[in-house]
Amino acid sequence: PKPTAEEVRLWGQSFDKLMHCPTGRSAFRQFLRTEFSEENMLFCKETNKSVIEEKARIIYEDYISILSPKEVSLDSRVREVINRNMLEPTSHTFDDAQLQIYTLMQRDSYPRFMNSPVYKNLLKTVSEQPVES
Repeated sequence: PKPTAEEVRLWGQSFDKLMHCPTGRSAFRQFLRTEFSEENMLFCKETNKSVIEEKARIIYEDYISILSPKEVSLDSRVREVINRNMLEPTSHTFDDAQLQIYTLMQRDSYPRFMNSPVYKNLLKTVSEQPVES
């Protein structure tokens, strides 16, 4: 579904509002693809704790392993914590890593997205559409 003008304007108010809207996440993910950093969004998408417990190894291999083509950029402290947590994965194994990547996207990619032609064109398009009753 296409976002409303109000939704698109709300995305400009905060990164959390963007990330809590399915169409916002989709638009942001498309933008991240253009910057070759889509892996950050894919990694943060894993929020269901029971799924994380079941998929810990897959998540590790896809996003944490230095051998992965989708490896996310984590500092050495967080990487060490994850390596220890992988001995007995829990629902909190990736909490530090997800927070670090979420913060990275909020501080780095989000401001660029707000200033990008992708966002500006989307805002212009939805603002020009007649309001349906």
